[in-house]
Amino acid sequence: MNKRLPAEWEPQDGVLLAWPHADSDWRDNLREVVPVFTRIAAATSRFERLVIVAPEVDPVREQLRAAGVDMVRTALYPLATNDTWARDFGPITVLTPHGPVLLDFGFNAWGLKFAADLDNQITANLAQLGAFGRCAHHIPGLILEGGSIESDGKGTILTTAACLLSPNRNPHLDRQGIERALTSLLGASRLLWLENGYLAGDDTDAHIDTLARFCSETTIAYVRCDDPVDEHFAALAAMEAELKNFRTCKGEPYQLIPLPWPDACHHRDGHRLPATYANFLNINGAVLAPTYGVAQDAAALATLAKAFPDREIIGIDCRPLIAQHGSLHCVAMQIPRGVLP
Repeated sequence: MNKRLPAEWEPQDGVLLAWPHADSDWRDNLREVVPVFTRIAAATSRFERLVIVAPEVDPVREQLRAAGVDMVRTALYPLATNDTWARDFGPITVLTPHGPVLLDFGFNAWGLKFAADLDNQITANLAQLGAFGRCAHHIPGLILEGGSIESDGKGTILTTAACLLSPNRNPHLDRQGIERALTSLLGASRLLWLENGYLAGDDTDAHIDTLARFCSETTIAYVRCDDPVDEHFAALAAMEAELKNFRTCKGEPYQLIPLPWPDACHHRDGHRLPATYANFLNINGAVLAPTYGVAQDAAALATLAKAFPDREIIGIDCRPLIAQHGSLHCVAMQIPRGVLP
């Protein structure tokens, strides 16, 4: 294999975060959301480094210090941003015999839904500032968000048709064209496409990281709705059936781990928010797991502890994050080992 997209549980140098600020969609609830970011940063800095971008870094530095973040492991870069969803505009790193390569895919805010002109430049600006050392930086000329793909590290990519085939992302490519592009760029041997599954309130057109996640080459954790009257029940049951039909590279069924279905969370205006326990983040030695202040939080953490028995499971209250329709994994992009100088 000349190149490959590593699995998230493989060794990392650090995590990229984009800090919330008053000129983003967080204007009205900065006081609630900044503590979520500081808790993510503090937990991450116990295990690895942080790369943080923000329009003004001095206030962020003070917030991080106050939260007990290891500042020796933290690099701050003053860059303008539209928003905070680093998973989707950060670099997607492939490993090659000549070292890591940063793939700087285009980001158009999930199919032209919001402004993204500043976020689309973050990876290139960080590379120019030397944040990634001497790593090669490549712009593929394709729209792709990190939250839309899952890798087992061995050539299998898990994704959703609703997202990758969205007409406002790559309208010049059909399914076969997307497959050819991604197998080439990511060094993949196959794509597993989910045709079903969604979360109400989600802006991403069903990102895979809200629905189903690789926990190992042979294990997938996934969202399962156990309430027959819930609007998600039929779609997620159909998704579960698809997962049961998927096979590993060795032709065997995957071990499937259903994640608890959280009580419905609603915005103050009444619309449902996309609370999901699938939006966890693997870092070195730990899994950061979203919680929402609902009865199922403890069971979700216990389920992830069984899925990752060799890692510390750290719950982070992400109820403020889902007010803007994303969660923990959505705001963080892991940086594989060998990238940071």
